[in-house]
Amino acid sequence: MHLSNPAGIKMPQQNQNAENTTHFGYLTIPEKDKVEWVRRHFDSVARKYDSMNTLLSLGIHYQWKRMAVRMMGLRQGDRVLDVCGGTGDLSRMAAERTAPTGQIMLYDINREMMNAGRAKTNASPNAGMISFVQGNAEHIAFPDNSFDAAMVGFGIRNLTHFENGFKEMHRVIKPGAVFMCLEFSEPVTPWFRTLYDFYSFHIMPLVGKVLAGCRPAYAYLPESIRLFPDPDRLKNILEEIGLRDVRYRRLTDGIAVVHLGYKAR
Repeated sequence: MHLSNPAGIKMPQQNQNAENTTHFGYLTIPEKDKVEWVRRHFDSVARKYDSMNTLLSLGIHYQWKRMAVRMMGLRQGDRVLDVCGGTGDLSRMAAERTAPTGQIMLYDINREMMNAGRAKTNASPNAGMISFVQGNAEHIAFPDNSFDAAMVGFGIRNLTHFENGFKEMHRVIKPGAVFMCLEFSEPVTPWFRTLYDFYSFHIMPLVGKVLAGCRPAYAYLPESIRLFPDPDRLKNILEEIGLRDVRYRRLTDGIAVVHLGYKAR
């Protein structure tokens, strides 16, 4: 896995004996505290989350999400789980493709994030298809083989043990069902990666401080991306938990990556 280390960024020390610690960005914290750290992080950005995403990505994140949902091949009437669904962009897009008889479960641990997206969801033509469920993605509160599809967009890296989240998604989808993960990564072109590092570690936190009043939240974002597995390693992880025909597609030179897979029949 490639880890960029822009000037001035102190990478965390690796401690092989620290079995009960994890990372929150480049900070090393007790595992038991990460859920609370993540909750505070998203509480601090919830009200401006969508507008800041649109500003910082120049609106491209909507294209990434639409592409990812389109690649899933959803059908009318499908029952879809949106893990770490946040303000509901993916849920609303999935509802468009499964209408009028589909059912979308938006599952997220953070109530503030879900509340921030309720107005847009309630105003959408398929609002009645979308349900909000608060819960921990590492312990999904649905029975085995419950969904025709499961998806997660830009949220899995925030879990204490993201592999557990993937295993739970695999557990609750039906045999033959599609799995999708849309997550940030790093550009593959060297000059673009250098530019992206500068933007991520210097411009984004500054914009977060000025417009959202929360520099740490927007410093955490690029740090968490750099610590997440690269696309090939993530493909291997998904295969190890039992998904079949796993493939991925880089978007915008690799800033975002869509992974697709299927549960064995």
